[in-house]
Amino acid sequence: MSTGMNDVSTGARWFGTGHSTLTDPAAAGAEAAAGALDGRVPAVVFVFCSVGYQVPELFDAVRAQAGPDTVIVGCTTSGQLGDGRVSRAGVAMTAWGGAGFAVRTQVARGATGRLREAGAQAASCLAAVGSEHRALLIIGDGLTGATHEIVRGAFSVAGAAVPLAGGCAGDNLTYVRTYQFHGGRDGVEILSDTVIGIAIGSDRPLGVGLAHGWQKQGDAMVVTNSRDGRVLELDGEPALDVFLRRLGVGDSALDDPAAFRDLAFHHPLGLSRRSGEDIRVIHDGDLSDRSLICLADVPQGALIWMMTSDHDSLLDSAGEASGQALEALGGVPALGMLVFDCAARWIKLGEAGVQQENAEIGKRLDGVPYGGFYTNGEIGRVRGALGMHHFTLVTLALA
Repeated sequence: MSTGMNDVSTGARWFGTGHSTLTDPAAAGAEAAAGALDGRVPAVVFVFCSVGYQVPELFDAVRAQAGPDTVIVGCTTSGQLGDGRVSRAGVAMTAWGGAGFAVRTQVARGATGRLREAGAQAASCLAAVGSEHRALLIIGDGLTGATHEIVRGAFSVAGAAVPLAGGCAGDNLTYVRTYQFHGGRDGVEILSDTVIGIAIGSDRPLGVGLAHGWQKQGDAMVVTNSRDGRVLELDGEPALDVFLRRLGVGDSALDDPAAFRDLAFHHPLGLSRRSGEDIRVIHDGDLSDRSLICLADVPQGALIWMMTSDHDSLLDSAGEASGQALEALGGVPALGMLVFDCAARWIKLGEAGVQQENAEIGKRLDGVPYGGFYTNGEIGRVRGALGMHHFTLVTLALA
């Protein structure tokens, strides 16, 4: 059992987080809601939970405190952060409210096969928010594949001036089914295969940060054949052959899918970008066509590297992403922060390392509350049309 609350208020504005590991979804929801809402009427509540908690009773305590315009959104995860703690199983809630906030949403259903259209549809909620400062949050199903298309669709609507943040729902890396949540005081839908757009408006600054802590290893390779997230050839050779050779292992490494995934999570690919490298996590290998399978695009013709990192660099990146978001507030004190962290980082860091990462975020924020979840892919864009990431920590700070 865990319980707690952590919130700060700035005038009539407030930001709160709550967390619970109680096994009963209704009781866990009530405990997390008590920490996050503390009797206040929220503008928005984010509910992040492990698979198994996604039942209507999870939301009862939140709905009881919601106002007529309160937005309730969220998803299942591969871990959650709230109240300064992390857990694999449980519920975390993050909420804010008060003067100067506007929140509008749009759900795109049946996203598979039309991800770019779904991203654009989800982003259409921005039109209802006319605040001085705006951001678009996106929560997607983490198993649709080609999730970069969601970001491209959202960018086609949001344009270059609106930052993007968010993440894709998880199911503790079982890759069976994820769930997304959307509703309000009168009810919450439990959905799959959707993209949810959450337009955030504020009369004070919003800041986005992102960092991953990985560096290039070895010689560059050219993606000579690929299709969305499936890498078929590297430098003219079957991609799986190249990957296994560079790791010094054979086909037997794929005999145990979980063990191969664990190996691959420690050796992601890095896509060359002007601002650095975007990370692509390898989730599987296909012996039939000798391909590597990622959950987002690795475009044909791209220059890529095997990537390496160490414990300290990953921890430093958590502080860096948090610091970037705070700096983007332009000196205005932060009210709170949403965090979208990669489930593969948990695998790389290990249980103790995740606790250290959490402490690093808390140290950088110095008492500012934060909450979020471990994703199947992170969305973060401050400039440019790109914004789908893996092995990255994305943050959104509110003033």
